[in-house]
Amino acid sequence: MTHDTTPSRMPTYFISHGGGPWPWMKKEMGPTYDQLAAALADMPRQIGRTPDAILMVSAHWEAPVFTVQGNPRPPMIYDYGGFPAHTYEVRYDAPGSPELARRVQSLLEAAGLPAAIDPERGFDHGMFSPMKAMYPDAGVPVVQLSLRRGLDPAEHLALGRALAPLRDENVLIVGSGLSYHNLRNFGPQAHGASKAFGDWLDHAVQSAPQERVQRLQDWAAAPSARMAHPREEHLIPLMVAVGAAEQEPGECVYHEEAFMGGLVVSSYRFGAGAS
Repeated sequence: MTHDTTPSRMPTYFISHGGGPWPWMKKEMGPTYDQLAAALADMPRQIGRTPDAILMVSAHWEAPVFTVQGNPRPPMIYDYGGFPAHTYEVRYDAPGSPELARRVQSLLEAAGLPAAIDPERGFDHGMFSPMKAMYPDAGVPVVQLSLRRGLDPAEHLALGRALAPLRDENVLIVGSGLSYHNLRNFGPQAHGASKAFGDWLDHAVQSAPQERVQRLQDWAAAPSARMAHPREEHLIPLMVAVGAAEQEPGECVYHEEAFMGGLVVSSYRFGAGAS
């Protein structure tokens, strides 16, 4: 008798990644990020095994066509301003994976999505800040994949569908953004708008698959949508995570009602995972 030892499909995630280089600012931030840090740190337990690699779609990289990071040793991109001097020297030295980059390009082109490889691109803070909490030893290879300019929801859902085979290859797909991202309306005064949109998003994500896709494609009609996302680059990584697990349930794995003094923010998992 033979036994099937093939591991189950990897889940996918949409994570709220916080602001700037927060894991390196515990002294300055105090307990502000404790809940988010704990949720990110719990992801390896939820997944139940170590991925061979992580494919991360960050809100902080847009390109004319979907572009994948091909650098075997990506440098750091300090794409933030106004933070303490030491945060412009932090390191997260995870290896890249040119092999995975080529695999991603092949999957996208097979799906009719033009794709390029950038051999020089480094890691931005939409990657290295949450990864510092998830895998602090930087031992898991990470490859970043860009958003496509125009930020079309349907196109990024299609991107996720094209990437779905990676879930059977022990690759973890993570969309990294924020469920609320309006830097001009932050803190306690933004609670109402962030809650209105957050409640809608929570219902949309946990809807039946066909309804979920339709709701997300029409996200701009949601309550307080443009207050929550004046520009949607921090929401669009969610579409990739959903597309890659289109027929599987979504679950909220992180939720705060008073982040940064008043924001409602969440992260979601799609597909199988430990409870």
